[in-house]
Amino acid sequence: MLRPAADYAGLLAGFSWDIPDRYNIGVDVCDRWAAREPDRVAIQEVVGDTVTPVTFGQLRLHSDRLAAGLRARGIGPGDRIGVLLPQSATVVIAHAAAYKLGAIALPLAGLFGPDALRYRLGDAGARVLVTDAAGCAKLATIRADLPDLGLVICVDGAADGAVSLAELTAAATEGFTAVDTGADDPALMIYTSGTTGPAKGALHAHRVLLGHLPGFLMMHDFPPRAGDRMWTPSDWAWAGGLLNATLPSLRLGVPVVACPAFRFEPEAALRLIAERAITTAFLPPTALRMLRGVADPRRRFDLSRLRNIASAGEALGPETFEWARHELGLTIGEAYGQTECNLVLAACPASGVARAGSTGRPVPGHRVAILRPDGSEAATDEPGEIAVARPDPVMFLRYWNQPEATEKKFSGDWMLTGDTARRDADGYVHFVGREDDLITSAAYRIGPTEIEDCLACHPAVALAAAVGKPDPLRTEIVKAFVVLRPGFTASDELAAEIQAFVRTRLSAHEYPREIAFRDDLPMTTTGKIIRRQLRDQG
Repeated sequence: MLRPAADYAGLLAGFSWDIPDRYNIGVDVCDRWAAREPDRVAIQEVVGDTVTPVTFGQLRLHSDRLAAGLRARGIGPGDRIGVLLPQSATVVIAHAAAYKLGAIALPLAGLFGPDALRYRLGDAGARVLVTDAAGCAKLATIRADLPDLGLVICVDGAADGAVSLAELTAAATEGFTAVDTGADDPALMIYTSGTTGPAKGALHAHRVLLGHLPGFLMMHDFPPRAGDRMWTPSDWAWAGGLLNATLPSLRLGVPVVACPAFRFEPEAALRLIAERAITTAFLPPTALRMLRGVADPRRRFDLSRLRNIASAGEALGPETFEWARHELGLTIGEAYGQTECNLVLAACPASGVARAGSTGRPVPGHRVAILRPDGSEAATDEPGEIAVARPDPVMFLRYWNQPEATEKKFSGDWMLTGDTARRDADGYVHFVGREDDLITSAAYRIGPTEIEDCLACHPAVALAAAVGKPDPLRTEIVKAFVVLRPGFTASDELAAEIQAFVRTRLSAHEYPREIAFRDDLPMTTTGKIIRRQLRDQG
């Protein structure tokens, strides 16, 4: 376990991994606390004005019964179990049951449509899907295309082609004995967000949770503390929602607030933080940028118990970092990782490791480098590709059914991320962008994040994306796609005003030479802007 320290050197001193040979995520996040404090609250389910506490004892009971019911249906080690549910205790119950069976949990986002579900369930060869009535409705149109999917379990009761979760678990025996899994045994498969091509199933071992703990502790100001309560708007099907917030919190005994919602509403989020006395939150950069549209947040909402916000998924940017300091009174604990190898860089405000525009420093236990194309390490402030050395407990085992893609992900013992960054003289890593997202204009290499962060500072801009548009003179020009705040109307005059705003705050080569106003922007279920789609639109 990483211990608090006054500075980065103190965090590094004496740290070493202690990964046991035998380890099971389900037992660790559920049964361990249930054995000691069965009545300890694990999850608070918030639906409207109703708050329902769920204890660790209840998680153990229901996950054991689900595991027993699945085993009776012939499900066992290595089988893939899809979980298509909004934030709820049942998500954790389904995950814990899969882990205890030695099966592989397959989290699926509620925003997925039938095509996305068909691809992931089919590619994974899922044998089971745990879902709700809405999920069953989506499944009805594609079930015939999924020959491996023999069992669908619905939390809302029996439906056409689905059995009732309540009936399945009620008939099962108590006291399930978990499979004695190894730390390196497969446990979890999360599909990449698909920002640069078809989604790939990143297969992780049970050790992935233990590997996340040092980065989790850094970015969240070293929980647990008395009264701690975690919340994230991120879908628990995403690595951020699941591994940057939910499972590590439960492992540490910190209650998690579950609030099912498919659209982030800034004022509703602040109201929830105030009413549920949230102390630690994980908010993706897009959510934080949207919060900037709320006037006087600390005056209008009681945020006095909120002591930490962490963020990851995209670069936060210096403007949003400073806004949070001034308007929320908090230093954001920014972090970096990928679905394949998550939480390897992190800020740690409690230890003085935080800098505007930086995604932090290597988390103790992870070897991270910035590499040139020839594999040598880049010099200070020289852009290069972020790479992570193997072995590493958070690193994926392989891509599902894609051995060639797995091989291409590595160069020797380095896992290549495809993300460009630079390391400053003090060792802080500054994210530049995905290689595919970088803009080449008049010999300059421009990352979109800084432009987007600056655009978001304009009072008319709610959300923005910057991409490169082919240009015969400059190779590319910067084009911005902008979503306006309520009360503003798109016009040539407003576009010119926004262009001038960016040009004076950044530089002449970075300002958007074209602006297109949009009602919304294409996003992955993890809240990342899909710039590829915008580039294709020209």
